Amino acid sequence: MGRASAYPKSGGFARGGHMGDTPWWDEGRHADRRPLLLARNRIVAAVRDWFAAEGFTEVEPAGLAVSPGNEAHLHAFQTLALDDAGGAAARYLHTSPEFAMKKLLAAGETRIFALSKVWRNRERGPLHASEFTMLEWYRAGAPYEALMEDCAAILSRAAEAAGSGVLRWRSAECDPFAAPERVALHEALAAATGIDLLATIRDDGTTDRDALAAAAGPMAAADDDWSDILSKLLVAHVEPRLGHGRATVLDRYPAAEAALARRVPGDPRLAERFELYACGVELANGFGELTDPAEQRARFEAEMDLKAARYGERYPLDEDFLAALSAMPPASGIALGFDRLVTLATGAPGVEAVMWTPPA
Repeated sequence: MGRASAYPKSGGFARGGHMGDTPWWDEGRHADRRPLLLARNRIVAAVRDWFAAEGFTEVEPAGLAVSPGNEAHLHAFQTLALDDAGGAAARYLHTSPEFAMKKLLAAGETRIFALSKVWRNRERGPLHASEFTMLEWYRAGAPYEALMEDCAAILSRAAEAAGSGVLRWRSAECDPFAAPERVALHEALAAATGIDLLATIRDDGTTDRDALAAAAGPMAAADDDWSDILSKLLVAHVEPRLGHGRATVLDRYPAAEAALARRVPGDPRLAERFELYACGVELANGFGELTDPAEQRARFEAEMDLKAARYGERYPLDEDFLAALSAMPPASGIALGFDRLVTLATGAPGVEAVMWTPPA
């Protein structure tokens, strides 16, 4: 994410962290990257200091899990755990530390954060890596609006630590010290396209695929479901407009797009979910957390049914996590792509440029 970059020889990384024909471990290549990597270390220290001042405890969630997460379009890395007799059980590298951290809330923790390695298959590009660092934190007893304030503070701390007064991605810039704009997703879509998204959502939160397809016109393919069409509309018309000049909080996602978030009080069509954008780049995804185990199970099962239909596979449910939800207090939580944050704060050309050892 950068143009007049702190990265002297900008360009895209290929698989294995190579810049063209030069591997990341080449001495000259590393010398070029090292200022960005040292800036990353300063941002890590600044973030940890901020959380400590806010009374948070840093935790270390395990990466190996019985379920990697149960969202239809997330793809995990699978392995086998062998016991002493050679018996095998499927295990997964987690796509988020969320399940483990919510269990810690059930155990009595109230303010926790983690800088955690996570793994997502089928993801590689300037803003994606198959292994990356996620900054995730939770506030028990706090409204999800508190996370929006946290995000504003973290953006400014990251920019200060990087020695930059601006966040950059390609030709876009964002002031990390300005208060973020907050806008509802359906309002942003209406402003960009004229489409009334709420008219395609029923009072119980279920969706009308044909109504949205008619509104979207040729953009909607015959085999697209409601979620596919909405995603295309957001990517084409909404996301590129967000976070220019100042960060944007895209708020109140449809309940159908928020598998782990509670519904907005008084409007079951919408959920307490927001995403943070800077320079047209999504940085974070926050929720007012769902704590009803029965509703959570139903949502997970629906997601896995969709995954099975679309990709021919499904992941197991973490029964321990579902049991812990009964003991979890009301809370809000958020996950932020740390490598993306460093990329924007340093003006680097992509996330692998700010990773000490890019994934193979």
